[in-house]
Amino acid sequence: MTDKTAGAASAGDAERPALPATSWAVLGLLSFGEELSGYDLKKWSDWSLRFFYWSPSFSQIYGELKRLEKVGYVSSRMVAQETGNRDKRVYVITDEGMAAVRHWAREAPVEPPVLKHGVMLRLWLGHLLEADRMREVLGRHREYAETMRERAEVDVESARAEEAWAYPALVLKWSERFYASERDLADAMLADLDEMDDLDAKSRP
Repeated sequence: MTDKTAGAASAGDAERPALPATSWAVLGLLSFGEELSGYDLKKWSDWSLRFFYWSPSFSQIYGELKRLEKVGYVSSRMVAQETGNRDKRVYVITDEGMAAVRHWAREAPVEPPVLKHGVMLRLWLGHLLEADRMREVLGRHREYAETMRERAEVDVESARAEEAWAYPALVLKWSERFYASERDLADAMLADLDEMDDLDAKSRP
């Protein structure tokens, strides 16, 4: 997924660097106040961001952490691990970083989501596919949507256990509903295909 640069300061505000969306996502994870390693941030993004945005790779996370530290939005330190493995670097948001991500959340332009539905692109080319293949593609998509819905449902309950994650819990609830909708849309499309086959059969001599 391509990042879109956003977050330039508005008139009257201190000049802030323009950052890609991944930076704001990483900084947003740190805004909950925890001191986290890059590995921790990856786990957190897999647990929450992937349901409604996407989960950045380790290389993206570490790249953004370096960028954020360079502009003063996070600070880091090395800590020893209890397991005896090599020390790890952990990151914490700075006051300046908290102000910046708060400003971005409040003032960034509201951009409509971009739908890139690979399954629908393939069904759009249904005249090139066999009927059974189309149903197989839709069936796999339905299974994926239901799996994601179930995982979001579980993570909603986990988020509710932490007071600080009240709003992420709401977004995870939205994610659960979104994937339920995708599942139902797949069922509706399968029914549409059946109806199309019935009409074709009736039109034949």
